[in-house]
Amino acid sequence: MTHPATTASVSDNPVRDLPLHDLAGFTHRWVDAGGVRLHAVEGGQPNRPAVVLLAGFPQTWWAWRKVMPGLADRFHVIAIDLPGQGHSERPDGSYDTHTIAAYVHAAVNALGVSAYWLAAHDIGAWVAFSLALKYQSQLRGVALLDAGIPGITLPDTIPTDPETAWKTWHFAFHLVPDLPETLLTGRERAYVGWFLKVKSLSPDTFDDAEVEQYAAAITADGGLRASLAYYRDAAESARKNHEALEQQHLTVPLLGISGSHGSIPDMAASIRPWADNTTGVIVPDAGHFIPDEQPDAVAAALSGFIAQGD
Repeated sequence: MTHPATTASVSDNPVRDLPLHDLAGFTHRWVDAGGVRLHAVEGGQPNRPAVVLLAGFPQTWWAWRKVMPGLADRFHVIAIDLPGQGHSERPDGSYDTHTIAAYVHAAVNALGVSAYWLAAHDIGAWVAFSLALKYQSQLRGVALLDAGIPGITLPDTIPTDPETAWKTWHFAFHLVPDLPETLLTGRERAYVGWFLKVKSLSPDTFDDAEVEQYAAAITADGGLRASLAYYRDAAESARKNHEALEQQHLTVPLLGISGSHGSIPDMAASIRPWADNTTGVIVPDAGHFIPDEQPDAVAAALSGFIAQGD
């Protein structure tokens, strides 16, 4: 259920220059999440278990559009744009994943949800892992999809072998001050298109309209600055992750979802050293962008994970 006092209308959209895309059966909402306005897309069954979805770079909540209808008949489904992403506010300050996790958790609470399942891809999974460390008592379970999480599954050194370097080269590039902005401003479409086309198993996964949509989100109102900030604050994210793990292991159920041709061959194995209850799924015929490439398989994996937990 939602709290009318804390959910805002389209008139409170902080990124008005970016077209707003609708999904049948779902409603756009904006919430005050600890002083930052975050965009949420909500639908499904309000009295059933809540599933919160987070996307990564270079996408927005729209990355889950093919998965959400497959969950909506059984769950309360909420897809959230991270700070700096899509139609969420682009705040100044730190984008380390513990700071961002606090905003996301506040947004979920503002929507009237006190306990929830969390599924997240790429940078969204960075945030989800840190959120689990901070708020695991309010989480029912966490699914992490193909992500090199700072300090956890992200290699300490970027590989230089051409066979693998193309998967992670951008981590170092995004860390360089100012240069990425200089080179990418005005070329966002080409840059976003490279990630979407090359990191999918099939280059036809994303059409031109989708590439344009994601590029527009990064171009709008400081979106590029915010996107790069997650990488520039990754060392702080890693430090805070390890600091938290010195105090506790994760006991909340974790599901690692890998693509057969993704970046992390076995997400479950990579996170198992830090978690007491971890299972894994490898989705066939999928590259990095698993929710777009195999949405039915992702919806089935999440539904099974939740059913097992309930």
